[in-house]
Amino acid sequence: MSDIVIRAEGLGKRYRIGERERYLALRDILARAVSAPARLFRRRKPASPNADATHIWALKDVSFEVHQGEVVGIIGRNGAGKTTLLKILAQVTRPTEGHARLKGRVGSLLEVGTGFHPELTGRENVSLSGAILGMRKRDIERKFDEIVAFAEVERFIDTPLKHYSSGMQMRLAFAVAAHLEPEILLVDEVLAVGDVQFQKKCLGKMREVSREGRTVLFVSHNMGAVVGLCSRGLLLNMGGIERVGNISEVVAKYLQLRSEQEEVISLHEEPRSSWLKGGARLVWARLNNPDKDGRWSLPFGAALRFTVGFEVTRQLARFEMGVSIFTALGFEITSSLSFHDIGYLTLPPGRYAFDVELLHVALTPGQYNVSFGLRSERGMEDLLAEIVNLEVTTTDESAALNIHSILAAVVPKGRFQLQQLDTVSARPNSRSG
Repeated sequence: MSDIVIRAEGLGKRYRIGERERYLALRDILARAVSAPARLFRRRKPASPNADATHIWALKDVSFEVHQGEVVGIIGRNGAGKTTLLKILAQVTRPTEGHARLKGRVGSLLEVGTGFHPELTGRENVSLSGAILGMRKRDIERKFDEIVAFAEVERFIDTPLKHYSSGMQMRLAFAVAAHLEPEILLVDEVLAVGDVQFQKKCLGKMREVSREGRTVLFVSHNMGAVVGLCSRGLLLNMGGIERVGNISEVVAKYLQLRSEQEEVISLHEEPRSSWLKGGARLVWARLNNPDKDGRWSLPFGAALRFTVGFEVTRQLARFEMGVSIFTALGFEITSSLSFHDIGYLTLPPGRYAFDVELLHVALTPGQYNVSFGLRSERGMEDLLAEIVNLEVTTTDESAALNIHSILAAVVPKGRFQLQQLDTVSARPNSRSG
């Protein structure tokens, strides 16, 4: 008997640019059934020669297999098709072409609060979500206390969900999806909403799920979490599969693709999370000290100088921009806020740009990722996590210092003073009593 639990063959998804996908109601289906005979006799219009200009393929010819108990990391740049793939596997959306077969009950966490009703309480949403996943009432009741404890929402379980923060909704949604014993668990990048401690709990739970023989598909931009959790990887690039195989090899290929970006990067069309406020939007980023190839690259020891353009669509108070630098595996090294230099700003609607210079950040040679965020008194207006790849190149200085990125990410200015110790003890003299 085959242990293949997911088989995708020739999956493709095409969207019409500027048009939302339409979901059919029962009346639409009945109306189509009645008019079907008449449609057979109508002449079909020839395809428009400009059809490709008005459509975009989010996925194209995607085929792969996943075996029972595997933990597979799905990675790729924003817009590569990762979320579209999970939505097809979760049967949230239908493919334009191809098909996918899944064996077993599927638990999916695609967006914060997916499948939850804001007017229902946390308790009622747990029951509703469990029923949607196909769980019997007694099984939901048996797992209920464990779900609530994991989500850390005991005090608010009888409060309507509309009063929950996005983080609380995400914690409860993940707890339900992971604890109601699905054979296949699909997890998108929603873990970025939670705090670090809860992210660790989620990763631990997914490891536990995989040890029980269940299957996990995990989408994330955090390469550290992907490498630590997954054994296999699937790299998507522009809607197609770039590589499938050992997770280390797939991540290495992903980092190589990230390093091939241009000097000026368009940010306006990058997908955003639904929990962002949206009063300001990042539009473009340009490195101001590019190398000879025009890539985001700088030599060891150089200051990082760049400009970020953004749009403001409503007046925002207590406005600031944040920049963070991460290692290639997703560990944050340093961050800087405009507030620390120029204070909070009040910005009316318009187009703006921040010129940023990060000094005294001696990154060792290697690959890094840069995140940009815009925040106001309303909360996070826009955020693109690890959106830009930055390469720090080797110089004569770094070579002379024998610096390697595998030892540390940042090289501080250190002062060392030698003192001669007692030749007998060969250790610092202890205080005499």
